[in-house]
Amino acid sequence: MNTSPATEATRTTEATDVSELARLKVMHNGEKEQLTFSDAEFERRLAGLRAIMAARQIDAVILTSYHGIKYYSDFLFTTFGRSYALVVTALDSVTVTANIDAGMPWRTSYGENVIYTDWRRDNYYFALQEVLRQRNVTARRIGVEDDALPLLNRQRIQDAFPDAELVDVSLDAMRQRMIKSAEEIAVITHGARIADLGGEAIREAIREGVSEYEVALAGTEAMVHEIARTFPLREVRDTWVWFQSGLNTDGAHNWATTRKLRRGDILSLNCFPMTSGYYTALERTLFLGEPDARSRELWEINVQVHERGLELIKPGAVCKDIAAELNEIYISHGLLANRTFGYGHSFGVLSHYYGREAGLELREDIDTVLEPGMVVSMEPMITIPEGEPGAGGYREHDIVVIGEDTTEDITKFPYGPEHNIIPA
Repeated sequence: MNTSPATEATRTTEATDVSELARLKVMHNGEKEQLTFSDAEFERRLAGLRAIMAARQIDAVILTSYHGIKYYSDFLFTTFGRSYALVVTALDSVTVTANIDAGMPWRTSYGENVIYTDWRRDNYYFALQEVLRQRNVTARRIGVEDDALPLLNRQRIQDAFPDAELVDVSLDAMRQRMIKSAEEIAVITHGARIADLGGEAIREAIREGVSEYEVALAGTEAMVHEIARTFPLREVRDTWVWFQSGLNTDGAHNWATTRKLRRGDILSLNCFPMTSGYYTALERTLFLGEPDARSRELWEINVQVHERGLELIKPGAVCKDIAAELNEIYISHGLLANRTFGYGHSFGVLSHYYGREAGLELREDIDTVLEPGMVVSMEPMITIPEGEPGAGGYREHDIVVIGEDTTEDITKFPYGPEHNIIPA
């Protein structure tokens, strides 16, 4: 485990005025906890970032995004309007966290930690300066993440280091995150399994007259319990379910409501277990009772696209080529205009409020070649507007791990009309 000198020890003497309180603290409160990944895994990631730094002649990197800080340190912050950072130099890494979190960031992160307090408005930026000053780093080029750095904060970092050039490293870091290690794939595989369990709990909870949010709660509870069993020494947080019915199925990211299920409803099951900041998903179309002929036809067309998409995901395939071929199936049925988003995306440190590996999406404008170690979804969706036959949103979602010569679909929950018509 890498360490660094204490920035300023926590003051224990009695203070009589706010001006006497420390600007910065080091709070090694308790012991380091077991992290999601091994020390060797974090050193591998940091070595990758340092290779980027060397290639671009960068003296230090100040990561400020949820996904950047989490990926390289394992710490996932809660912002509430405060700023956080991970400062990476050639020799070590230091999380910069708010006093309100006390010793938790140090316990749950790889590397050192310094705490900034609220007693002066600029303490966060002072902490960034102190981390580099105490390491004798005179930064002429500093890496930042322009994809997740507000302009005001960027300017304040620039003001804190007036002699340095700020260099965007977000795309380079994203490319590093796109290739998963064996340890990452193990976590993602657990997530897919846990999503399947959430799907089973949801299917058991579906019945006429129950509210969408009540069904969603059943799936969330099942997944949270299994996450706690599987990762007993990690934080339990952020898992959720979007369960939709009827008109509410028209969008993939529609939250559950108080609407009660009715016989004949189209349903959309969406499970999102968050395993230590790592997102996985299960999405399925269902019907409460036998669907009408047009609804079943649309469902089967979307399943056809889904199955062909799973076949196309393989090492050497190009993202935009997969999208183009699947488009042809929709075109043949007059449904291309009913598509609502890309056919799939990468997995890793992301959720509905942070993170995205935009360079690995199955869309017409992405020319990334699929490689071993990548993990992508196949999730075709069409939406038929209300008032038209078969109205509703149809969506299936599987997760595929790409190996050297083969692929593995780690989603096991069944899809299609043969499995997901719920008796009413």
